[in-house]
Amino acid sequence: MEYNLADLFESVVDVVPDREALVYVDHPGTGAEQRLTYAQLDAAANRLAHHLIDAGLRPGEHLGLHLYNGVEYLQTVLACLKARLVPVNVNYRYVEEELVYLYRDADLAALVFDAEFTERVAAALPQTEKLRHLVRVGTPDDGAPALECVPYREAEAAGSPERGFPARSADDLFIIYTGGTTGMPKGVMWRQEDLFFAGLFGGEPTGEPVKRPEELAERVAARGAGLTFFPAPPLMHGTSTLTSFIAFNYGQRVVIHRKYVPEEVLRTIEKEKVSSVSLVGDAMLRPLIDALHGPLAGTDLSSLFSVSSSGAIMSETVRAQFQALVPNVMLLNNFGSSESGSNGKATDDSGPATGFRLEVNERTRVVDPVTYEQVAVGEPGRLAQRGHVPLGYYNDPAKTAETFFQKDGERWVLLGDMATVGEDGIVTVLGRGSQCINTGGEKVYPEEVEQALKSHPDVYDALVAGVPDPKWGHHVAAVVQLREGAADLDLGSVQEHCRTRLAGYKIPRQLVLTDRIQRSPSGKADYRWARTVATEAAES
Repeated sequence: MEYNLADLFESVVDVVPDREALVYVDHPGTGAEQRLTYAQLDAAANRLAHHLIDAGLRPGEHLGLHLYNGVEYLQTVLACLKARLVPVNVNYRYVEEELVYLYRDADLAALVFDAEFTERVAAALPQTEKLRHLVRVGTPDDGAPALECVPYREAEAAGSPERGFPARSADDLFIIYTGGTTGMPKGVMWRQEDLFFAGLFGGEPTGEPVKRPEELAERVAARGAGLTFFPAPPLMHGTSTLTSFIAFNYGQRVVIHRKYVPEEVLRTIEKEKVSSVSLVGDAMLRPLIDALHGPLAGTDLSSLFSVSSSGAIMSETVRAQFQALVPNVMLLNNFGSSESGSNGKATDDSGPATGFRLEVNERTRVVDPVTYEQVAVGEPGRLAQRGHVPLGYYNDPAKTAETFFQKDGERWVLLGDMATVGEDGIVTVLGRGSQCINTGGEKVYPEEVEQALKSHPDVYDALVAGVPDPKWGHHVAAVVQLREGAADLDLGSVQEHCRTRLAGYKIPRQLVLTDRIQRSPSGKADYRWARTVATEAAES
């Protein structure tokens, strides 16, 4: 047995077959839910895997998942792993041009998609010559384009529920497409063994990783049930799919919703006795606070042990607001990326006054981006991680050469985040180098200013961008969404509020009020949008 994700999942199934593995809730109270034990989920994935093999797909070919959250998403990922196909996540917000790019860049041979996306898939298909097998989940609306595809339930019913697959390898690939904040999406290529240790904590999120593959099932067999993990963002983003596999490797239960509806999330936490919720920053935490202040006041959240964020930080202000409502929950700002897996977690004293301070793991360093040598204490550099890191970006050797390097006989990945390291070994993350604002020769990282803005009582959400300026090169612009019912906000009051939290050159010189801050479905910042909005406002 190797560190292969399908092998590892099957080893867990064999020791806890009757334990509940997956609960899908469309909308609590409607009765639209599915519950699968480990044995049932395993058999369902086997069926789809055999269908894909029978349809002519071969090991190493790529299958896209163009789906909302649902049992079908995780079942399809497992089916790919079992059949040695490479699962590829597809952002369901993409329109035709973006889909054509991703389908072609990823060399998709097959696609599993939700019926709601039939029109977009049909438009992209003629420009994607390698895509030859389609499986559709659900029934399309009347008038939707005709497509030669297999209904998901028929595909599932046609396959055998038994395993009977060829031997797999730790070198089998898992590709995570990441859009980031700039540029076209890139496919991060992970060996499954590397992903198991870097992204899934080696099967042990709370302690020592397993030392041999068989040990995973042994630990699960010795551990009781009782934990429920709830990845709230879309499964199309790596953090939610990896959270689900962390739970599977731990032999515990996963709860998912089709879409993020804050009130329904809270109802499900209460009903399913959820232990741990993962989300993405203030954009997902703040609506939970609003619901707890309003229609869901008094919801029983006593089962909740932790709320963790990846991809964007929960600001000090919003964390304090949630903590006041749910005092016994642990709030964790985890730090990682599609390219590195986990790098560490924020310290308790992270905030506008101290910056985003990070307790990094032993594989993470702050290095000079040219020499790759570790920087001196207090000197800025780039975060980098060694050991279990990806092979590179699929179909992009140039970007791979920029981001991945060899040093001291190990593979490293150079991340986009600028940081410094203190005498105590704590790393202070300054922000994405690509988003850094150069104003009058001084460097300003948007995340730091955003934290200060969000501590204002009238600010609901904010993004910060640099806008061309004839005097300073660029000036700091704040794009702000006000809290509902808040009085109008002016630049002077924003500057006064920030002056006690930020150095003078970091204070916004421009304020743009917007009805809604644009973010990805997972809550990640859309800095291109913020920069466009602020620049257009400055020009007008």
